[in-house]
Amino acid sequence: MKTDDYQFPQLLRKVMKVRAVFLQAFAMSILAMLAMSPAIAADDNSVYSIGLWGDLPYNDVQALTGVPNLIADMNSQRLAFTVQDGDLKGGNSIANSTSVTTCADGLYTQALRYFNALKAPAVFTPGDNDWTDCDRPSNGGFNSLERLDHERQVFFNTPFSLGQRKMRQEVQTSPLCLGVASDGTKTFVPCSENRRWTVGRVTYATLNIQGSCNNLCDTAPDSAEYAARNAANIAWMQETFDVALAKKSAAVMFVTQGNPGWDLTDGTRAPLRDPKTLAEAIPATDGYQVFLSALRDEVIAFHKPVAYVHGDSHYFRVDKPFLDASGKRLENFTRVETFGDNAANGTTDANWVKVLVDARSREVFAYQPQVVPGNRVDHTLSRP
Repeated sequence: MKTDDYQFPQLLRKVMKVRAVFLQAFAMSILAMLAMSPAIAADDNSVYSIGLWGDLPYNDVQALTGVPNLIADMNSQRLAFTVQDGDLKGGNSIANSTSVTTCADGLYTQALRYFNALKAPAVFTPGDNDWTDCDRPSNGGFNSLERLDHERQVFFNTPFSLGQRKMRQEVQTSPLCLGVASDGTKTFVPCSENRRWTVGRVTYATLNIQGSCNNLCDTAPDSAEYAARNAANIAWMQETFDVALAKKSAAVMFVTQGNPGWDLTDGTRAPLRDPKTLAEAIPATDGYQVFLSALRDEVIAFHKPVAYVHGDSHYFRVDKPFLDASGKRLENFTRVETFGDNAANGTTDANWVKVLVDARSREVFAYQPQVVPGNRVDHTLSRP
């Protein structure tokens, strides 16, 4: 046998081996791309469902069983994505708690485990209890802005969502928000927590809008931080409507944390606000009027359905509280408040809201409260 005759089969085997390795790597890359892509194209009219939740966990029961049960329930249903609308803990730490209730790093690690346990892409927007309130002594006396920077590093350090299946998102990369430099001074940084994505013919966006007073009150109010973030939120909101119009989206949904108050009712759960002027009773701590005025203009101009999701006041509801300057109802606007901690009322309320999305329907969104079977109140205990 000639040397060349012997070497050719050897060479062929090497080529085939390299080819097999290449094909395997190519296949894995395709699977990875599919895992990180929405299952529904931006111009698709497919009907799909999403999951909304927030203001959890606030205590050990919610942390150890309530939230895991909620996640398992969402995982049992086919969801395009999920969104947690803020508050990874209660407003103050709890003595003798086995879960993380201060603003130490462990809080965010605990939350990351929850989000990555979700099969569908998991989106998160910060809440006041996990950064603006962290300067309270009961929460560890942290620098609030440093805690927000930490959240940006933990949850928002890539253009992808959290969750077992990733979803690519647009990120507000302009350095419009304030952060903390290594020497402790404030510096402008990207508002990387503000995200936008389109699934089917609906455009979605998160906005870092905080509860209570949007960082204008409490232990260490910060008007400079508020002003920068508020301007960034308005810009991102307006740009989202521009994107929706360019894509011919059938609807827009915003997800935020804070309940800004919309009118002169229900003052126990949100600030009282003149529904025509949008002015709050205490102007000095009103962190919402400027944003709401800008939002109202965009909603009126858009004509199509706009959903505004928030948590903060822990009371599930779907209503239409937004009026124009003359007092007419903005009928294309719907406020959605997710379930949240209600331990003070004797119930966990670790539940979520399922939204059916059909771009071909008149209202686009249909809302279904999901009471998690494992978290139901056992009324048999109170029977004689």
